[in-house]
Amino acid sequence: MAEAFNLNGRVAIVTGASRGIGRAIAEVYARAGAKVALASRKQDALDEAAEAICAGGGEAIGIAAHNGDRDALFALVDRTLSQFGRLDILVNNAATNPHFGATLDAADSYWRKTIEVNLMGNVWLSQAAVQAMRRSGGGKIINVASIVGLTPGRNQGIYSATKAAVISLTKTLAVELGSDNIQVNAIAPGLVQTKFAQALWGNPDLLAPVLKRTPAGRIGQPQDMTGIALFLAAPASDFTTGAVFVLDGGVSAQSI
Repeated sequence: MAEAFNLNGRVAIVTGASRGIGRAIAEVYARAGAKVALASRKQDALDEAAEAICAGGGEAIGIAAHNGDRDALFALVDRTLSQFGRLDILVNNAATNPHFGATLDAADSYWRKTIEVNLMGNVWLSQAAVQAMRRSGGGKIINVASIVGLTPGRNQGIYSATKAAVISLTKTLAVELGSDNIQVNAIAPGLVQTKFAQALWGNPDLLAPVLKRTPAGRIGQPQDMTGIALFLAAPASDFTTGAVFVLDGGVSAQSI
C-alpha cells in the first residue's frame, strides 16, 4: 500500500507555493519523495520555503513566476526540466481575487486580471507541462478550484466564475489527455485559513455564518488539503481522472 503513495523519482511543480495550501502540498510531496519546484511571484518567500523543505531532508527549488505571465510559466517548466530532468506532477494552485462586491459593478480590469491568473495561467502552464509529461509517458495535473466554482460565493462573482471555468477545464483536459496517461483532477476547498482568504475568516461577521453552516464546526487548514493532493499525485490515483474532490467540512452536503 505504501508504494501506491510513493513519489520517489517524481518531479512536481506547485504554484502559489510560498505559503498556504501550495506550500503545504509541496511539503507533503517532498516528504513522499518528490523533487519539487515551488513557484509564486516573490523569490525571497520561495527561497525560504524551499530551504525549509531541504532542511527537512527534501529536495526543492524556488522559481519566481507570475501566474498571469505566459512566458514566465513556460520558463518555469524549462527551469524545472533543466534542474530535475523531468516533470510528472503539476499543481495549479496560484490564484487571485481582487474584487469583493457586486459582480456587475466590477471594472473590466478586475475581470481581466482574475481570468488571466486563475484560468489562463492554468491553461498556459498545462500546455508547457503536458509536453514534458508526454515525453516521460504520463503525468498528473491537479487544479485547485473552490466550492464557489460549484455554487457561487456571495460578493465573489468573478472569482466564482473563474473557478467554475477551472472545473470545466479540468474535466475537458481529463478527456483530451486520457490517452496520454495524464490524469487531470480538481480539488475544491471551502474556506481555508490562509492569508489569501483572511478577508473572510478574519472578519467575525463573515466567519460566524460560515461556521454555523459547517458540520465540521471549523474552517479548513492548509494541511487538510494535502491528503487528497498526495493521492492525486501518486500511483494510487492512476484510474482517477476528471473528478472534483470537495473539501469543505460538509458545507456543500446540505441542501440549505
